[in-house]
Amino acid sequence: MKQTLVLRLLLALLGLIAAAMLPSLLLAAVYGEGEMIRTFGIVTGPALVIGLAAALSLRKGEIRFRVGEGFLLVFLAWVCACVLGCLPYYLSGCIPHFSDAVFESASGFTTTGATVIADTESQPRSLLFWRATTHWLGGMGIVVLTVALLPLLGAGGSQLMRNETTGPDKDTRISPKITASAKILWILYVVLTALQTVLLLFGGMNWFDALIHSFSTLATGGFSSRNNSIAAFDSPWIDWVTITFMLISSFNFTLILGILQGKYREAFQNSEIRAYGLIVLLSVTIVTLSLLSRQTLRGSETSGLSAPATVELCLRQAFFHTASILSTTGFTITNHNEWPVMAQGVLFFLLFIGGCSGSTAGGIKVIRHVVLFKQAGNEMKRLLYPRGIFNIRLNNRVGRKDVVYGVAGFIFIYLVLAGAAALLLSSAGMEPLSAINGALIAIGNIGLGLEQFGPGSVLGALPGYTKWGLSFVMIAGRLELWTALVFFSREYWRR
Repeated sequence: MKQTLVLRLLLALLGLIAAAMLPSLLLAAVYGEGEMIRTFGIVTGPALVIGLAAALSLRKGEIRFRVGEGFLLVFLAWVCACVLGCLPYYLSGCIPHFSDAVFESASGFTTTGATVIADTESQPRSLLFWRATTHWLGGMGIVVLTVALLPLLGAGGSQLMRNETTGPDKDTRISPKITASAKILWILYVVLTALQTVLLLFGGMNWFDALIHSFSTLATGGFSSRNNSIAAFDSPWIDWVTITFMLISSFNFTLILGILQGKYREAFQNSEIRAYGLIVLLSVTIVTLSLLSRQTLRGSETSGLSAPATVELCLRQAFFHTASILSTTGFTITNHNEWPVMAQGVLFFLLFIGGCSGSTAGGIKVIRHVVLFKQAGNEMKRLLYPRGIFNIRLNNRVGRKDVVYGVAGFIFIYLVLAGAAALLLSSAGMEPLSAINGALIAIGNIGLGLEQFGPGSVLGALPGYTKWGLSFVMIAGRLELWTALVFFSREYWRR
């Protein structure tokens, strides 16, 4: 393997991560946060110098990767980013334990949104901005960003982008050149972030809160600058804007670009989008009716708010929390642990689904459920017609048989790893249901579940070894499992 090449690319990537800390350093200077100025300076200075030197050393010719090298580089890139990203938390003393700092950083970059910080509003503003920046970088993918910049280094990045892309179909090219595709996706990502920021400003947020929540929403992350998340603003406008962008962010970004280009037929014929819309519609309907039947108020004991139980309020609560969990964002506007059991059951079911492939959302992905649902139908037909030949159809086209095998293998490994994470949490004395919730929100990069992992949950009390384990699970979930688990196979090392 080209170990020196991998090392130089990793160092160049870390330089890019350090460059992303510069706005936080500037913000620390603006707000006079002396300790944070020192901390960001200590981290960014050496990393920028080393990263620039590594980048300059890569300007010779085009670099191509074999499959194994691509897997290794992508996985190590995420691990190194999480370690470098934890240093501002740890060196500033805001998170005194290294395991907690790594967990917070991994939760940020993987867009999970689980946190160990009990009082968010007491933290330095520059640190909160860095916390949201990790979401924003991890949302579209730090490696995809690197792929967009690889031509400047004389490198090619097709294998890297494929190893990081979400969903069973890895063909996400918008243009013939993979780097051009990465650039177009990032431009769309920036435009949507700017649009949400402006709309939140219209809703009464200040620029700092608007940027923080736009970064978190577009990345489907969930980190907030307020202890009570979106509930702190008590604004229907902000709620609906956030709902809209949570749903947009859980769509396939290449499909969104196609819609903007007028390719509406392709969107309407997309099997995953139709299934996703049906799931949202059914979930919101059931939860709304459940809330109305119990006359649930928005003002739970957690948020300290009160309001009459109107149809609009119940619909908004149902839409918000359905979109929050399905998109794997994790924002809250009420305490759904106090909802009727039926409504909680719907949210628990959504923990197993996730967003669409090619989005910033995590989870199993809707398309994989569509594939298995169609295959299950074929198996029932085969019982009636043993000699029949049946194929699944996706987007009005016959689907490949190997996609079914890949989806089945993925979901099996997904559930096995989730079970292992649940056992890990159970070893710390956690109740079984809470342990299952914790495992699902980690591997699905959701950050919000039920019971102990419900709204307002803080995970600082967990033992250190569980945080290390969950950090790995979060990275594995963000990389669609295979990129992180392939190193455990003998075939990889034989290759």
